Parts: sequence; structure tokens; C-alpha cells
Amino acid sequence: MSFAKIYTRGLLGLHAPQIEVEVHVSQGLPSLTIVGLPEAAVRESKDRVRSAIINSGFLFPTKRLTINLAPADLPKDGSRLDLPIALGILIASGQLPENATDNFEFIGELALDGHLRPVSGTLSIAMACQQAEHQLMLPLENADEAAQLPNFKVFAANHLKQVCEHFLNMHQINATKSPDISFIPNCKFDLADVKGQLRPRRALEIAAAGGHSILFKGPPGTGKTLLASRLSSILPPLTAQENLEVASIYSIASTQHSFGQRPFRAPHHTASAVALVGGGSQPKPGEITLAHLGVLFLDELPEFDRKVLEVLRQPLESKEIVISRASRQMTFPANFQLIAGMNPCPCGYAFNQDSRCQCSAEAIKRYQNRISGPLLDRIDLHIDVPPLKAQELQDNKPVENSETVRLRVTQAYDLQIYRQSFLNQSLSPQQLEKYALLDDGSQKIIALAQQRLNLSARAYHRILRVARTIADLAQSEHIQSMHLTEALSYRSQEN
Repeated sequence: MSFAKIYTRGLLGLHAPQIEVEVHVSQGLPSLTIVGLPEAAVRESKDRVRSAIINSGFLFPTKRLTINLAPADLPKDGSRLDLPIALGILIASGQLPENATDNFEFIGELALDGHLRPVSGTLSIAMACQQAEHQLMLPLENADEAAQLPNFKVFAANHLKQVCEHFLNMHQINATKSPDISFIPNCKFDLADVKGQLRPRRALEIAAAGGHSILFKGPPGTGKTLLASRLSSILPPLTAQENLEVASIYSIASTQHSFGQRPFRAPHHTASAVALVGGGSQPKPGEITLAHLGVLFLDELPEFDRKVLEVLRQPLESKEIVISRASRQMTFPANFQLIAGMNPCPCGYAFNQDSRCQCSAEAIKRYQNRISGPLLDRIDLHIDVPPLKAQELQDNKPVENSETVRLRVTQAYDLQIYRQSFLNQSLSPQQLEKYALLDDGSQKIIALAQQRLNLSARAYHRILRVARTIADLAQSEHIQSMHLTEALSYRSQEN
């Protein structure tokens, strides 16, 4: 046979479209031509494939080889096409049986000696293969990642010769077993490490229960970063599907992640807009996507470039980021919780008229104006974190640990899922009219607060969402005046 077709996968954002590798061997001067929008790494595969085939004990055809990567209008990048191209050549030249690779898909980079090297995006590719009811052959180092999918056959090899011997029925490769993975949160931080700060601790619990964003404001050393790093420890565990969703993002980004743990991302304040939201000539996930279903912590918020912070406004509302390029448009998920920390002034000590602060009123105003009003309006909870007194630091009385708080958070979380299928933070204004009803007294309270605090419609709705979460933590079916009053207290620091 002089023709062969092998199936593989490309990567387009978080999706893995199928690619058909068609190989034709014909008479003519020895040559190898690859068509179908191959990029540099794919065009260079011809040299890797030739050496790998020869060093694996097979013959490289001294004929005219034409390799077509279909669909032709989809750009092909990366080295993951090496293995399917090599197998296509071996089948087309009659060195492997022509129907041996039916129902299989292949990915893997080839070394010159025929060894298989790992590639990125394995989990996304495995999920696409499972939907197509195909089995997957890949490098040994990618096996555990792909085997996380339940009821999916993954075959792993470390050499091209091993793959060929499998299809020649010489030495069979056994399917990789799924690794034993615990979905129980195992955060190295604990809320018991936080002494004092009862109000910020309470705000952190509310934020965890309803998926709300939060801004900690206070002088240096009061525990803003300490509090933010403990949020992940009180969040409910991810479901199996959510774990796969997070793991596929990190697989695409070629970034390490502990499977089963909620992401916690803390980019430096020098990060660019592209680093934060994603992008590039071949768009890759940014920090907000890497924080999907987890926490994005922005410490020293005013030190970030204002234009960088402004790109967060849309994802905070839509829970996704759309990156547009001339040839295509990609959508990445960005359902993250924003936790921000900031000092009250450039020196950090303009808190309760601290005598150490020498900043002028104009300098303080200029510093705080680095954060735009529309961005602050999108943050649900605004919390002052005051300095701790010596007695509070020396107090050795036991405080609630993360496990205790997480139980309450999980109860409120489950109540929201049962009632409306999602967290309170995502309630629309129409849904608030159904799930966040106020009695006459509460309506008067929020009307007065809106007048005095000059609240926008967005801030009004966010207060209702926070009040609904406080009521859920109290296992209350209706929002009571004390729930609404507490929610209002978390916005009053703005003015």
C-alpha cells in the first residue's frame, strides 16, 4: 500500500481539534513534502522522523513522500505530530499493517534515536479522544496525566520501536491504569494561623461561601497576605469534572499543578496585561485562566499598572476572557475569586491617623486613584485590616481552623447549588428578585444606604448577593435585616 491515514490532535485554546495525517508514497526523486499549514516545529519534523525511523530498525523510503495535514486551513504547531507522521510513513511503505491503527490516535515528539518525548496539552487531547471513542497512544511521561480520565484507554510507550512492535503483535503494550487520586483538600496553610482579625476572618468566610471578591486594606504587616493565602483552605473541594477542567488548563499551559487542589495564583505587580489575561501570537492562558475555579491574589494592588488592572473588569463579570486575533478567536474560562491587598497610602501607615505617616493628602489621593472606581465597584467586600495589639499576638487561645470553617462554607455552598445551581456571586438582577427578597424594613435600610453611600446599581446588586450569602451561612431561608446590615458594612469603607 502506498497510502496511509493516521489520526492525531492539534491544540486551539483549550480545544483539541482532530487532525488527519495523510501519507502518500509515490515514484520519483527522494523527497519529503509536508502541506497543510505546518509551522516551523512541524516542518522540522521531517528530519527527526527520518532519523527516528532508521534508528528504530526500519527503512526510510527512498521515494517521493507527500504528507498532508487535514484540515488544511487549521494551523499545525508543536512537535506532537512526530509520532503520527512516522507511523503514517511506515504504514504507507508497507512496514506496518494498514488497518492496525484503526480507532487509535497518536501524539508524541520523537528524539533522533526514536525515543518519545512528552508534549503539552495531553489532558485536553485525551478528553477529545474519549468523546470520539478513540484510544490514545502517547509518550510514557504523559501517561498518568491522560489516565486521569475515567473509562478511557491510554497506551504509553517510550520508543517508536515499542509502538511498532505493539501493532506488529510482537510485544503488546498494556493500557495504563488510572492513578489513585484523593480529592480531599490538602492545603499547607490553615486559618488557625491567623490571630485576631475577627472581622477580616468573617469576610473571608463569606467570600468563600458565595464566591465573592474581596479587597483587604491596611498598613504593612497586619496579615493581608496571610489571610488571602488561607482562602483556598476553606473552599469546598472541586468535583471530579472541575478537577479535570483545571488540570486541562495547566496541561495546555505546561505549568505544574497539584491535581485535586484549587489553584492559587499570585502574580507580581510588574505583570503585563498579556500575562494576566493571556494572549500571544498563539494565544495561551493567562493568570486569570490559571486561577479558574480558584483564587487570584493581587498584592499591592495600586502598584499594578492601571491599564493592566482595567483588563480585569470584563472577566470579573463574564467569567471568561475572549482573545481575538486576525485569523481566529479563542475563549478561555476565567471563573476566579479576586482577592486584593493594598496599603492606605504610599508609605503604608495612613491608618487611623498613624503618626508614622508623613504622606500629604494629595499624595494619598493620588495613590488611591491608581485604582479606578469601576474596578472597585466590581469588588464585593471592602475590608479594613487593622494593626494587631501585643495582647492579640500573645494570645494562645485556640481559634477555628480551616476544616471547621470549611464545613460551614460547604453547607452554604450546597444550599446555593440546590436552590439555583450556582453560587450567589453569579445571581443576575432578575434572579435576585426571586432569591433575595427583602421585607419592608430591609428595603428601607438599603434605600437609605444607597442614598447616603451613593451606591451604583452594580454595588446595590452586589450587596444583595453578599446578604444572600450571609443568610445562607446562617441557614436562613429569607434575608433578614441583620444580614443586610452586615453586608452593607462591607461596602461602607469606600466613602
